Amino acid sequence: MAMRPRRENLMGALLAGVILLAAAAAPAAIKTTTENNPSLEARISSASWNLALGDGPRAEAGAAFLTARGKQDILATLVLVMRYNAATEKYALEAFNKLTGGAVKGWPEAQLWLEAHPEIKPHNSYRVLKLYMVSNIDPHFLQFLGGARSDPDKMKIRLEEIVWGGVRVDGIPSLDGPDMIAADAADYLRPQDPVFGVAINGDARAYPLRIMGWHEMFNDVIGGVPVALAYCTLCGSGILYETKLDRYAEPLLFGSSGFLYRSNKLMFDRHTFSLWNQFTGRPVTGPLVDSGIELKVRPVTITNWSDWRRKHPKTQVLSLETGHERDYSPGAVYGHYFASRDLMFPARVRQNRVQQKDYVFGIRTPEDNKAWPLHHFTRGRVINDTVGGRSVTLIGNAETRTVRAYFTRGETFKKGLGPDSLDGPGGLWQIGELHLTGPKGEHYARAAGGISFWFAWDNYLGRDSDLYEPTD
Repeated sequence: MAMRPRRENLMGALLAGVILLAAAAAPAAIKTTTENNPSLEARISSASWNLALGDGPRAEAGAAFLTARGKQDILATLVLVMRYNAATEKYALEAFNKLTGGAVKGWPEAQLWLEAHPEIKPHNSYRVLKLYMVSNIDPHFLQFLGGARSDPDKMKIRLEEIVWGGVRVDGIPSLDGPDMIAADAADYLRPQDPVFGVAINGDARAYPLRIMGWHEMFNDVIGGVPVALAYCTLCGSGILYETKLDRYAEPLLFGSSGFLYRSNKLMFDRHTFSLWNQFTGRPVTGPLVDSGIELKVRPVTITNWSDWRRKHPKTQVLSLETGHERDYSPGAVYGHYFASRDLMFPARVRQNRVQQKDYVFGIRTPEDNKAWPLHHFTRGRVINDTVGGRSVTLIGNAETRTVRAYFTRGETFKKGLGPDSLDGPGGLWQIGELHLTGPKGEHYARAAGGISFWFAWDNYLGRDSDLYEPTD
């Protein structure tokens, strides 16, 4: 089984110490406004705390001081105040617009401005203030950001771009070794219900999205391989990672931190409490940051229950008995979000060719990355293309969000007689979960690509990626 949480005494001491340090800093910083000849640094810190936590007059005075100082290193603090304190937001917003010469209307626009200006480094007082504010939401957030973990020189993403997603640590509980049932017993599923389909070493499993939307993570062993599905509902992306690393005796166990980065969940491992980028499988804070680890991606298929069951009649499927009380009915989780063209949290995105919540299928290789807009797979279209200098054949169904891709040798493949085959060199080739198999037993490996909203791909890989355009 996957590795269980390990809360060492050192971690507990760090957590308690940072909470006490941050809590003590708040009143001390506020008091410095009445001291004689305070240092400039102390006055900046004091004004920031007054704006973040003080009453109307003190908040207004703090904003006035920070504005008069005229330095943009305080902008991250102003954005923090807009996000977490509605009572003093207006003072932070006014100061932000004066210092930037802009006309943002609230936190989402200010956060986007901040994301667009990585050259502006926050004032030294920002870090402790942020730790204090997030620890008041949930002290366990400091497991990820306390102490040296939030040192900018030891992070792979900017602290000011880590935002609270509205839940506490494990507020979206992972499913660890969940109960599975036979296909015949899954009478709660409708034929059109979307599922994540996984098949490893002959072990086929289906994980319905209407359940996974409430949990966003499972840790399981499929076909003898320990894996975790990291599902970010906000970015429409489900990625299957292998979780056994050579450095540890047992597989890592992952959960949802409650934090977001550019509207994408930050997951964490329960062994080191490092934060990981859900989209890339790389640690971004904590002890594993400079480890060089990048989780291996396994193929996962989004399709409907009817198609998956037809292709894998012996599949197992996730039971409704998850141990959690949730409404697992169709459309109950994030229904409004998926039906909207808007994002829930701010993220910069280019929309000149693809709209922010259009689905794309993306493949990452060491040499290059490429995304194919899902609408190109209408009516089961087959696309023969290249990525990273390698030939690839993609078979898709835009209606079910299904795409399977295989690395080939430059051959041209066309739609076959049925949904499970292609017409290629020598005859019919069989579409499998791991290989595209030829009439003479040839095997072309499947590419471990995945579906996501365009904004997620563009945020993480778009500027270092190709975007498919048909030539016909």
